[in-house]
Amino acid sequence: MKTAIVILNWNGEKLLEHFLPGIVNFSAQEAEIYVADNASTDASIQYVQRYFPSVKIVENTINGGYAKGYNDALQSISADIYCLINSDVEVTQNWITPILEVFKKEENTAIIQPKILDFKDKTKFEYAGAGGGFLDLYGYPYCRGRVFNEIELDTHQFNDVSEIFWASGACFFIRSKVYHQLGGFDEDYFAHQEEIDLCWRSQNSGYDVKYVGLSTVYHVGGATLQETNPHKTYLNFRNSLLNVVKNVPKKWFLFVVISRLILDGIAGVKFLFEFRPIHTFAILKAHISFYKNFIKFLGKRRKLQKKSNYNLHTSVVWQYFVMGRKKYHDLK
Repeated sequence: MKTAIVILNWNGEKLLEHFLPGIVNFSAQEAEIYVADNASTDASIQYVQRYFPSVKIVENTINGGYAKGYNDALQSISADIYCLINSDVEVTQNWITPILEVFKKEENTAIIQPKILDFKDKTKFEYAGAGGGFLDLYGYPYCRGRVFNEIELDTHQFNDVSEIFWASGACFFIRSKVYHQLGGFDEDYFAHQEEIDLCWRSQNSGYDVKYVGLSTVYHVGGATLQETNPHKTYLNFRNSLLNVVKNVPKKWFLFVVISRLILDGIAGVKFLFEFRPIHTFAILKAHISFYKNFIKFLGKRRKLQKKSNYNLHTSVVWQYFVMGRKKYHDLK
C-alpha cells in the first residue's frame, strides 16, 4: 500500500526546521514524503533541498490556500494513500502503522484521522480534530475531546477505532482513488472546513470515515491564522454555512439554514457584549459572502445517500450554553 505524506507549506521555513526532521525520522520507511509549496517567498524550498534531499518538492504556482494547494499538488503525486498533514504537526514513532492496518482490513473506509493532541500541552486534546469530529443538528462542528472551546485532558478515553463524521485537515489519511473520485477539495472554501465538506461528500458516496486512537500526533494550531484572527472567524462561519447549503438533506434544508442564520446572529451579538466587535463584523462579512454564493452552492448540492450519518438529534449549542454540558461524554 503505497503511501505519500504531503506537507502543505506557505512561508513555513521555521516550521519545517522544527517538524520536518521528525516526520522524516518516523515515516520514511513507510511512506514517501513530499512538501507541497504554495508559492512561498521565504527560503522553505532551499531548506528542504539542502537538508532533506530525499523529500520531494511540488511547487504550486500560486498560493491557492489549503483547498487549491492540495488539489494542485496531488495531481502529480502517485500513491494509494495520501496523508495530508500541516507543517506545524509533530508525529510520533509508529504513527502510520495502525492507520494502514485499518485501511487494509476495511475496504470501505476512505478517510482516517489519528488522535490529535496539543503540541503546547501534550496532556490535552487539540482544538482542530481532537478525538474525531462530528456535526450537530445545525451543522456546527464539535469533537470528541473538544466541544466549542472546552478542551479535555487525554486520559486515553479515546484510544479506540471509531466511526466519526469528519477528520481534521491538520492531519488525515485518504484513499487517493476516493479523493480524485470526489474531485478533491472544493476550492471555493480557500481554507477552513473544506475537510468537513470532503468527509461529508465521501459518506454521501457510501464510504466510512474513521478515527484511530492508537496513532498520535501533536498539533501547534493557529500557525497560519490565530484563533483570535477575525479572518479565521469569517472563514469558519461562511464555510460552515456553505457546508449546510451544499450537503444537508432536502427535508431539513430550510429548517437548518434559517436556524443557522438566527444562531449566527446571536453569536455576533455575543461578540459585541464581549467587546470584540471585529468578530461581529467578520460574521456579518461571512453572511454577505454566503448570500453572494448561495445560488452557486445550491447548484453544487449532492444527492445524499441513506448511509449519511448526519446527526439530527443533538444541538451542541443548546447543550453547551444552556445545559452546561462541556464534555463529549456529557452530551445527550
